[in-house]
Amino acid sequence: MKSLFLILSNPRYFAPAFAFTSLNIWFGTWAIYIPSVKDKLAIDKADLGIAIFFLSLGVFTIFPLASKIINRLGVGKATWLGITLNSVLALFPFLVSNYYLLCTSLFFLGAANGLLDIAMNTLVTEIEKEDKKNFMSAAHGFFSLGGVLVGLGSFLIPLIGNPFMHMLFTTLIVFSVNFFFKKHYYHIKAAPIEKEPFSLKLFKPLLILGIIGFVSMGSEGAIIDWSGLYLKEITLAPELLIGVGFLAFSTTMTLGRFFGDWISAKIGSVKIVGVGAIIAMIGYAFVLSGNTLFAIIGFALNGLGFSVMVPELFRIGGNVKGVESSHGVAFIAGIGYSGFLMGPVILGFVAEEFTLTASFWGLLACATLVFLLTLFLSRKKAI
Repeated sequence: MKSLFLILSNPRYFAPAFAFTSLNIWFGTWAIYIPSVKDKLAIDKADLGIAIFFLSLGVFTIFPLASKIINRLGVGKATWLGITLNSVLALFPFLVSNYYLLCTSLFFLGAANGLLDIAMNTLVTEIEKEDKKNFMSAAHGFFSLGGVLVGLGSFLIPLIGNPFMHMLFTTLIVFSVNFFFKKHYYHIKAAPIEKEPFSLKLFKPLLILGIIGFVSMGSEGAIIDWSGLYLKEITLAPELLIGVGFLAFSTTMTLGRFFGDWISAKIGSVKIVGVGAIIAMIGYAFVLSGNTLFAIIGFALNGLGFSVMVPELFRIGGNVKGVESSHGVAFIAGIGYSGFLMGPVILGFVAEEFTLTASFWGLLACATLVFLLTLFLSRKKAI
C-alpha cells in the first residue's frame, strides 16, 4: 500500500499510473459494448471472435516497432503518442458500417494499445530507476482500476443510449486528464531496448509457469470480452446489469493486486497461485449456475482469483535458479500475453460451435489445470 500512497500523493507517479488506467478504460468501454456492436453489424460469435483477433494482431504487429519508436521519440513522448492514438482510434469501432471495417478499425486500435502498453511500462521502469522508488505493481493495480471505472460507467448505458457517444464522452474526459498530467513525464527518455538471445533449453524450468500464464491470462481476457454477452444471452440479465459482471471482476482484480504482496509474503508464491485457482474455480461454478446474481458473484470471485496469478508468476520466474530475472519475466510475459489475446478468440469459436455456456465450462477446466500444475510445482519443487 506504500506504493499506492506514493502514486496518490505525487503527480510524477500519478501521471504514468493514470496512463495504465486510461488503457483499460478504452479497452473496457469497447468490451461492454461488444454485444451492441455484434447486433448492429448482424455478425455471429465466430465472426466476432475473428474481429477480436484483429485487435490482437494489431498488438503483435506493433511489438517489433515499438522499441524503435520509443528510442527515437523518447519514452515520455512515445507514451503521449500512444495516448493520443488511442483517444482517436477508440472511436472508430463504433462508427463502422460493416464487418470488414470493424476488423480494420480493431487492428489499428490494437496497434495503438500495444504501443501505449510497452511505452508506459518502460516509462515506469525509467522513473523507478531515476527515483529509486518501486510502484510498478501499484501501476498495474491502476490498470485494473480503469476496469472498475468502466463498470461504473456501464450504469449510464440506458441513459446515454448510444455506444459512440458513450465512448466519445469517456475519451474526452480521459484525454483531458492525461493532457493535464503529461508535463510530468513528457521529457523523459529511456536507454535503447536491446533484444537478448533466447534459448529454449535454458528456459525448461519456466515451461510450466508459461502454461499457467497462458491459461490464466487467456481466461482473464475471455472474461473481459465475453462476460457482458454471457449475462445478456445466458442469464438474460436486464440491460442495466450487462456491464456489472465486468465491474465486479475488475473491482476484485484491483483489490487483489493492491493486497496480494502482503498475502504472498505470508504463504509463498506457488501457494497463492494455487489458492487463486481454487477461488477462480468456485467463481466459475457460480457463473455456470445461469442465475444473473450468482453469475455476477462468480465474476467477482474470478477477478479475485486471477488477480494474484500474473504478478506471482513474474515473481517466481524472476527467481528461477540459473536464469536471469529479466529473461524469466520476459518469457512468462510473452506466453501469458499471447493467452490474453488468444483466449477471447478461442472462446468465440467454441461458443459458435457449441454454446457460450460450453465455453465457460472450458474456462473452469483451465482454472482446474492451473491448480493441478501448482500441486506439481509444490511436490516436485521444480521452481
